Amino acid sequence: MKPLLSQPRFAVFRGFALVVLLTLLVGSSGRAPAPAAAGPQKPVTLAILHFSVIKGTTWSGAHHRAAQRLAQKYPNVKYVYREEVGPDATVPFAKELIDNGANIVVGNAEFMGLPLGTIADQYPNVYFGSVIASDLTQKRNFIRFFPRQYQALYLEGLIAGALTRTGNIGIVSAFPNIQVIRRTAGFYLGVQDAAKALGKRVNVYVKYVGDWYKPTEERDVARTLASQFKVDVITQQTDSGSPLDVAQERRIWFVGKDMDVVGFYGWSNTNTVAVSFDTRWEVLYDRMIRDFLAGNQNPRTMLYLGMKDTMTLADGTVEPAVDIMNNKKVGVDAISPRAKPLISASILKLVNQRRQQMMKGQWDPFFEHAFISNGTGLALKGTPIPAKGSVVKKARQTPSDEFLLGKFNFDLEGMIILK
Repeated sequence: MKPLLSQPRFAVFRGFALVVLLTLLVGSSGRAPAPAAAGPQKPVTLAILHFSVIKGTTWSGAHHRAAQRLAQKYPNVKYVYREEVGPDATVPFAKELIDNGANIVVGNAEFMGLPLGTIADQYPNVYFGSVIASDLTQKRNFIRFFPRQYQALYLEGLIAGALTRTGNIGIVSAFPNIQVIRRTAGFYLGVQDAAKALGKRVNVYVKYVGDWYKPTEERDVARTLASQFKVDVITQQTDSGSPLDVAQERRIWFVGKDMDVVGFYGWSNTNTVAVSFDTRWEVLYDRMIRDFLAGNQNPRTMLYLGMKDTMTLADGTVEPAVDIMNNKKVGVDAISPRAKPLISASILKLVNQRRQQMMKGQWDPFFEHAFISNGTGLALKGTPIPAKGSVVKKARQTPSDEFLLGKFNFDLEGMIILK
């Protein structure tokens, strides 16, 4: 990524005033001084309640990295946190942190973040936030947020679909929920677009382990997918490193989630990791911080940001909310040097094209493709699983954010959900 540069603009004056102004600005060095760095004018303490441990997890690890980056960018932003916070501990921890100066308090998973909404009215000058899983409850100072990870997952799907030689791809998944179903749909659409372009058939197998972080079960499922279903590309919708361990043992390709696991954690290397998607939660947290600093009593309470939404880090790097990344490289360059020669030039070109289009807000896989139900998924109160073959959304129609975040409860037609 390249730094975003800006050039100062000078007003045009006449006569002596112009000479004096330029002399003062340029000085003896021959250069205009750099503009003063913009930063917070008052202290802000960002408190994140992590549902899991940070070390060794991609989800909480990415949130932790995000907050650290914001503290580096803004001199007056302080980051504090608690780990392994369950729903019963959310409110007591939040109150303790507020008493110690926290003014933005976030739960990084919905099941333990939602209780923050119950105390939002008691602290009108504090921003509260929670990741969205399916509940869209909001209040004036209770912000709900999620990144459009499905965009980067679509690019991962293109790469995975091109890489498989057995025609079998496996997903170690947590449990049926809208977040998982939506993200898996983005990946699956990419796989199928690659398969169509290359004139081959690719099966995508999904097997659930029952929760987000179950290392032993994740390892068992990954081994089952590799041995019984002959998958030669494996990815996950869980949080431990076990599926990656199995990919390395079996010498099959791994596609990562939530974080550049090679570049930031040093897990494995690009001989095993074909690509990952990297979530920059800091882009979303940055919106909250800037609203807070502006004294906004009515901040935007739904943040659903994607590849066209960016922020600039302390070192000048401009990053979108989500992107494909591997060993600290982005875009097509993120694809493993060992994997890239195995992918056709047409798919590499398509990955680059779609990435650029999404970063400009000109294309989106969920607009482009129809949503046809597989007849499997998660029945919700008032929203049953659509019958198999039902066209829930036609191609080239924009689904609402509310639908994507709260009602996308069915697998796409053709996915193989294992018991």
